[in-house]
Amino acid sequence: MSDNVPSVTDADFEAEVLKSELPVLIDFSAVWCMPCKMVAPIVDALAVEMKDRIKVRMMDVDASPKTPAKYGIRGIPTLLLFKGGDLKESIVGAVSKDKIVAAISKHLS
Repeated sequence: MSDNVPSVTDADFEAEVLKSELPVLIDFSAVWCMPCKMVAPIVDALAVEMKDRIKVRMMDVDASPKTPAKYGIRGIPTLLLFKGGDLKESIVGAVSKDKIVAAISKHLS
């Protein structure tokens, strides 16, 4: 968990993500997940580097199981990019920063 990446829960998902003016990248993870820990510093860096263009949030799949179930999350880490309330990208697994940036950049005007 990082100061740069606030948590979002099932309760505030709609307000924080679906109704956001900016695109939102959500890191679905869990504290016990080793690949999640590998992706966390990348997500943290993106939260700082792209703070004017996207919002970055994380969701603990154990604490908030409804939203991951709704979006069919079966493996973590999974990064989902929402824009205008719509799911635009899904990235599963520990991937490189370049791959994440490329996925986000396709949806920034």
